[in-house]
Amino acid sequence: MFRKVLVANRGEIALRVLNACRELGIRTVAVYSEADRNSLHVRFADEAICIGPSRPADSYLNVPAVISAAEIANVDAIHPGYGLLSENANFAEVCRASNIKFIGPPPEVTRLMGEKEKARQAMKKAKVPILPGSDGVLSGSEEAQAVAAKIGYPVILKAKAGGGGRGMRIVRTSEELPNLFHAAHTEAANAFGNGELYMEKFIEQPRHIEFQILADEHGNVTTLFERECSIQRRHQKLIEEAPSLQVTPAMRKEIGQTLERCLSDIGYQNAGTIEFLMDEDRKLYFIEMNTRIQVEHPVTEFITGVDLVKAQLRIAAGEKLSDILPPKIELRGHAIECRINAEHPQKFTPSAGKITAFNVPGGNGIRVDTAQYAEGVVPPYYDSLIAKLIVHGHDRAEAMARMERALSQFIVQGIDTSIPLHQAILQDEDFRAGNFDTKFMERFLAKKSE
Repeated sequence: MFRKVLVANRGEIALRVLNACRELGIRTVAVYSEADRNSLHVRFADEAICIGPSRPADSYLNVPAVISAAEIANVDAIHPGYGLLSENANFAEVCRASNIKFIGPPPEVTRLMGEKEKARQAMKKAKVPILPGSDGVLSGSEEAQAVAAKIGYPVILKAKAGGGGRGMRIVRTSEELPNLFHAAHTEAANAFGNGELYMEKFIEQPRHIEFQILADEHGNVTTLFERECSIQRRHQKLIEEAPSLQVTPAMRKEIGQTLERCLSDIGYQNAGTIEFLMDEDRKLYFIEMNTRIQVEHPVTEFITGVDLVKAQLRIAAGEKLSDILPPKIELRGHAIECRINAEHPQKFTPSAGKITAFNVPGGNGIRVDTAQYAEGVVPPYYDSLIAKLIVHGHDRAEAMARMERALSQFIVQGIDTSIPLHQAILQDEDFRAGNFDTKFMERFLAKKSE
């Protein structure tokens, strides 16, 4: 096992990794920006090093600064958390060159799965179902017209190196395609430094379902069931739950076995998530892979009893899955996660500032992952997520009842949060009945504005 690990992140995920390290007897090093000097991940780490000014580009995304901190602290490994440098293959390569273990997949695999069209072709080769679309990136709007005519409208243009909905456009007619192609290309080039696009058939009202996997460094891969992530706004997830109400045991087994074979073949290692869209006939289609731990990993931990972050550390230290996981992983109950964001619940505008009061709920089946506290400050420079409220119940009805109770006891004063929005969603009849898809929030907000 590692002697010392640097956590190259901030906020609740940094604290989550620190906790896992402490339970495994590993010393920890936190890095922080000037804005995060008084953060809890700084307080609870064994060592802490300031790596730059408040802007992420000058601190958390500054690879030389992070590597310098790791070398000064003489660490064995770096855990990147999620976001920031977690899917940066160049960063993983620099770690390797510096003889520091990167807790994640090898850079070659990260690069393969990070380029969405290459990942799509790898899955197609392994017989994982994918949406009809272009064979590789599009040379221009003329080729896009030809592909769209072949697969039929509506179609969706996606950035090869994209994420978070940027460089993405839905095209419903051939007349609007040239302008939308140009807009998607420009946005992708500005956001990712790569304007290449590919095309897929667009599903009007899909569900967003993802499968959690773990892979060791000895060729063994296992799936740990799926998560339902359809409640999202502008491609940003708000509520996740596990398992999905729409995935049958037979589907779960078939997709799981296919993914395990595919990811073993490409040499995947550590934690990862494979994302699918489900159409109205309950058919699953691969869309992308995230080569890191996910924000919503706690719902999987609740329904499996597996600590995914500790598993990441043990895999990176060379252990086999057979030594990390129980012989058989049983599906246990139902879990739901609400992302508590520092934002206005109606306007969705960011809400930075000082927290004057902070109380988290507790009790059976309740978990709160947060690095916030009373008198703490939410800076304006980073993602708006300030806490994750996760509940577990013996079924979905009990989980929803616990979530409603927990939300009512979650107190945050001094800033606006999304707690009232989550409370309203939990009361919605369609949500309660499980009748939703990725367009749920559009319909929900339209109803509220009437």
